[in-house]
Amino acid sequence: MDIIEDTYRHKGLRRLLVEEIRKKGIRDEAVLDAIGRIPRHAFMDSGFINFSYKDSAFPIGAGQTISQPCTVAFQTQLLEVKPHEKVLEIGTGSGYQAAVLFEVGANVYTIERQRELYINSQQLLHRMGYKMHFFYGDGYAGLPAYAPFDKILVTAGATEIPETLLKQLKIGGRMVIPVGNNERQEMTLVIKTSETEIDVTSHGSFMFVPFLKGKT
Repeated sequence: MDIIEDTYRHKGLRRLLVEEIRKKGIRDEAVLDAIGRIPRHAFMDSGFINFSYKDSAFPIGAGQTISQPCTVAFQTQLLEVKPHEKVLEIGTGSGYQAAVLFEVGANVYTIERQRELYINSQQLLHRMGYKMHFFYGDGYAGLPAYAPFDKILVTAGATEIPETLLKQLKIGGRMVIPVGNNERQEMTLVIKTSETEIDVTSHGSFMFVPFLKGKT
């Protein structure tokens, strides 16, 4: 693993962050432990280092953001990842959510449509020792060649649940996806109960960047 500066101050701020999101309702200890281990400051521009352990979203370039830690933890908790499960992440972004998925035991396949973010996150995660599968492409299409997946996590706001992704989810699998308009989405949990049936529940309002089709 490449050396990422991770001082006692950084670690102390992470402990405070973990306690903050625990108070906000995150109960999955594996998720909390992952948040506590990952140096979030490594995923942010140097100008935002002092804000790395606030429970807030921040810009990361290409019109995208790094989600607030509580949202990352909430989505991961809803996903209920078991060790070694094959998880497809739509929207690599900074790479922080992918790192959390890896830390809770997932075999991560992550796809990003913004070339700049795809290159940067891949290089960073490799430097940090995270072994996962990176793809540059259209998240709406998913990764049919690698399907089926145990779990699918979408990190952008969709107007609907994409049929293409449902087809790539195992029966009994879970997909977590924000669904709504460009201003507000409902965090939606989809459980695939058969090849033709799904169980859908909503878990609160959130705001994500739009889920777009195509690579540019």
